[in-house]
Amino acid sequence: MPNKKTTSRRTFLKKSAVFAGIPTIVPSSVFGNARRPAPSARITVGVIGSGKRGHTLMRGLSGFGEIQFVAIAEVEANRRASAKKLAEAHHSRQKDKSGYKGVETYGDFRKLLARKDLDAVVIATPDHWHAIPVVAAARAKKDIYCEKPLSLTIREARIMADTVKKEGVIFQTGSQQRSECGGRFHRACELVRNGRIGEIKTVHVGVGGPSQDCNLPEQPTPKDADWNMWLGPAPLRGYHEALCPKGVHGHYPAWRNYKPYSGGGMTDWGAHHFDIAQWGLGMDESGPVEIHAPDGKEFKQLTYRYANGVVMYHGGANGVLFTGTKGTIEVNRGLLRSDPGGILNEKIGDDEIRLYKTGHHMRNWVECIRSRKDPICTAEIGCRSVTVCHLGNLAFWNKCSLKWDPKAYRFVGNDEANTWLDRKRRGPWKLEA
Repeated sequence: MPNKKTTSRRTFLKKSAVFAGIPTIVPSSVFGNARRPAPSARITVGVIGSGKRGHTLMRGLSGFGEIQFVAIAEVEANRRASAKKLAEAHHSRQKDKSGYKGVETYGDFRKLLARKDLDAVVIATPDHWHAIPVVAAARAKKDIYCEKPLSLTIREARIMADTVKKEGVIFQTGSQQRSECGGRFHRACELVRNGRIGEIKTVHVGVGGPSQDCNLPEQPTPKDADWNMWLGPAPLRGYHEALCPKGVHGHYPAWRNYKPYSGGGMTDWGAHHFDIAQWGLGMDESGPVEIHAPDGKEFKQLTYRYANGVVMYHGGANGVLFTGTKGTIEVNRGLLRSDPGGILNEKIGDDEIRLYKTGHHMRNWVECIRSRKDPICTAEIGCRSVTVCHLGNLAFWNKCSLKWDPKAYRFVGNDEANTWLDRKRRGPWKLEA
């Protein structure tokens, strides 16, 4: 159960949202300066993982006056110090004075989560470090923004979504294409869902392939990095800077390419584009029932089948292509086109399907922390989308066809495949449902 301080704070946030129509910032008539909410109205945030993506998310949240960073957890000392500097600069601007020094730093995320003054956390670690902090944060009654892809395994995703639901915390998966990119993905999916291209027959999703075994040579471990903590539940191996770069860096590290830490392009971009395919197909609470690896014969490329007969292919141009009986819609971050072209100009009626719409993914999370409503990309949605990615990887890696039950969350008639739903974790790290 949440402590009294947490409960009263969230009650206040909810009441302030109702009172002011879920405002971005509480009005000045209530708290003085409208750009700077009183301390009781602020949302205190901790950041777990402050690499390139973590820094980007912090900069995004720094635009919201109600956000107060209180703690950073990061395994590399230079990145930890950089994130602290960024957070304290944010608060110095809030207070109209320089030199604010109120942000604590930790090498171990568990110390951050033990704080009683924390409302929410942002998790921007490598993929193999998503599940354990998410479950711990949810059980500590912290609201959560977690980067995509949601998990490293199917079982992790299911446990994460179930725990978030049980604990009643607000959770946003970082699949921001639903919110941003000029509304292109939202518009495409809304047109598809309302039958503008007829009955959907196929979907093509253009993303990279699966991750591979990690055979990088060992390098000397930098003194500023806690390499054992970076590995965490992953198998023990020697340090390499491609996995954990030295110091503050401006690139996305290559751990995404390797199986112990990620699912490759299938999960990295797949968590974006397969997510949009699921949205457009109305499958946010379900998924495919068959997955077929390429065999050079019947299946020329990775192929998914849904129970309603829709076939989804891995391949094609980057982005998502929906093909129906009356036309096509193709969408990517800088692209939205249809055939026939006039489809894009058609209006959606008031009595038709209207999809959840928000112009800013992190703003949506902040507003939902106040209102206690679901954000646009919940843990359940993130779970379902990343499961599509994992299913494809399992078919690729094992060169097989699989039958999947999206309700039972198990493979059908394949005991061996059901052993692939999760991986062993290096002690002492455990993930319990």
